[in-house]
Amino acid sequence: MPSVPFIDAVQARAARIACGASATRGQGAGVVAAGRQFLAKLPLSQFSVSRPSLFKQRIDRATEQLCASFPPTGRSWGLARKVLNIFLRDALYTTYLAEKFHLKDAEVHLEVPLDSITAGHLCQKAGPGVLPRWLGVRHLTPEASAIYQAYASEFASSQHIARAHLDTYWWGHRDE
Repeated sequence: MPSVPFIDAVQARAARIACGASATRGQGAGVVAAGRQFLAKLPLSQFSVSRPSLFKQRIDRATEQLCASFPPTGRSWGLARKVLNIFLRDALYTTYLAEKFHLKDAEVHLEVPLDSITAGHLCQKAGPGVLPRWLGVRHLTPEASAIYQAYASEFASSQHIARAHLDTYWWGHRDE
């Protein structure tokens, strides 16, 4: 098993990648640094649960904590949830973190990170009027997120994948 300092470094790297300029574009000064610092220290083992209700409780709490760590001008529940979802998905994709914190157990609960690209794909797949109008990450509410995530689960199930992976497909094939 890799050493604790190595695991810490891998987690900090995942935090740096997840909370970058692309994910936080236009959200305010200081958001990137605060987000990276928070995610680098986030206890990942808390997400290795089998009960959906416990996972939701923990991701909701982490979202609120991450949001509170942002500078006041950058505080947005939607941004915090997006960055957290990118980070958790990337931690699952990182062998050392996934193994150390048993994140495979949480794969089915992970959410798709919501932004204009994923929301656009979900709206296109759902058809007119099924999902709320996308107003942007900064304006995303827990209620609207829940509706998008429920549809993402339904669609991902039809594709035989976990909803967290939809983002990987849609971002990975943007130029095709």
